[in-house]
Amino acid sequence: MSEVTIPQPTRPWQRKRADTTRSAVSIGLVGFISFVIVLFTGFAGVDGWAVTVFLVSVLLIIIRGRKLSAKERGNAKIQLFITAAALLAFAPWISIFGSVLVKGIVGLKLNFVTSDMRTTVPDDELNMGGALHAMLGSMMMVLMATAITLPLGILSGVYLTEIKGRFTFLVRFVIQSMSGVPSIVAGLFVFTTYVSATHGPTAFGGSLALGILMLPTVARTSEEVLKLVPDDLRSASLALGARQWRTTLMVVLPTVRSGLITAAILGVARVIGETAPLLLTAGSSTAFGFNPIKGPIASLPIYVFGMLQIGTEYAVNRAWTGALVLMLAVFALFFTARKLGGKDKR
Repeated sequence: MSEVTIPQPTRPWQRKRADTTRSAVSIGLVGFISFVIVLFTGFAGVDGWAVTVFLVSVLLIIIRGRKLSAKERGNAKIQLFITAAALLAFAPWISIFGSVLVKGIVGLKLNFVTSDMRTTVPDDELNMGGALHAMLGSMMMVLMATAITLPLGILSGVYLTEIKGRFTFLVRFVIQSMSGVPSIVAGLFVFTTYVSATHGPTAFGGSLALGILMLPTVARTSEEVLKLVPDDLRSASLALGARQWRTTLMVVLPTVRSGLITAAILGVARVIGETAPLLLTAGSSTAFGFNPIKGPIASLPIYVFGMLQIGTEYAVNRAWTGALVLMLAVFALFFTARKLGGKDKR
């Protein structure tokens, strides 16, 4: 009997190891040549090196293009320009992240996250004082804003996708209009309606302003996430005799739990760095206040803004460190949301 040969599946999209090695060597060679050119020419800094890399890559393609076919030569040119455009679009983010990291890590000491500024002035050395009061204040206002906004945003999404009542157009129009409201207008609205009518800036006033800015993001994201639920799930639940409210509560919402968590995180990320509305509604303080409805409260954005306004060396260093802590908090928030959202395997 003859042996039967079982065909092995191929992967034409997978690059060969030799091609990957050749590309890595070419990239390293271009980077080294560009570095040497920068050393002996008028180009300077990272920008000069990037421009030199691009020009050397173009020259290398022209030289190698003589040995390539017209199709391969055109493919190499398009690949180069697309890669350069992607790096050009990505460069500002890398520049911002690098600047905040390099300048902010100077003042990132233990006392920065364990002390406040009650007995410290901004001109003191970096081993004195900290921003604990600002971090706790931001956390308090964001939590209160989330507690107010998240149920309203999810209910708005449920109304637009599940209920579809007579006010659907009006609700969607209001949400879309609110998404374009400048942050200072939201702060001014809360200032005239709540802060001026009470005892001045408070944490609750700041949370109201942040909630106004959060609501459109949470509502629109919740609506888009709920649209992804297959209608078969709703039909199956209704066919078993469940009412619409029970179908929404027990079937639809648990199905998109991770998406609703993402909606909450996007809302928090939208407002956690806002400064203008908090200037009018929350004020500033050098110590943490535990009463959310009495007295001004500190926050990280206001802390950074105030330190930059002072302008001295140590004050500016504290501002960069506050910006770094704020950025790390956002990263930690997104990481936690990814973990919590992907834990349920049902």
